[in-house]
Amino acid sequence: MLSLNSNQRQYLRRLAHDFKPIVQVGKQGLSSTVVAAVASALDAHELIKVKFVEFKEERRELTDQLVADTEAALVALVGNVAILYRPSRIQDKQVIVLPR
Repeated sequence: MLSLNSNQRQYLRRLAHDFKPIVQVGKQGLSSTVVAAVASALDAHELIKVKFVEFKEERRELTDQLVADTEAALVALVGNVAILYRPSRIQDKQVIVLPR
């Protein structure tokens, strides 16, 4: 699992502020399709928002599972939206440079 310090989390939160959620967790919960969509979105964008339309009470547990399955880092969990970060696995695709 990727770890971030507080300065990096704050930087990524600022970057993600105006983003719209790319993936939504609905009635099917955390299916393999949702995990694959999140992994694909992370490769394409590095920093994404995931919205919990259903399972709002279990959002923390589902976010932890999603982070583990995609090998991402949880930047923040704000309301029903999780902000996730993972450097792109596509060669020469990494865009976001984290502060130290």
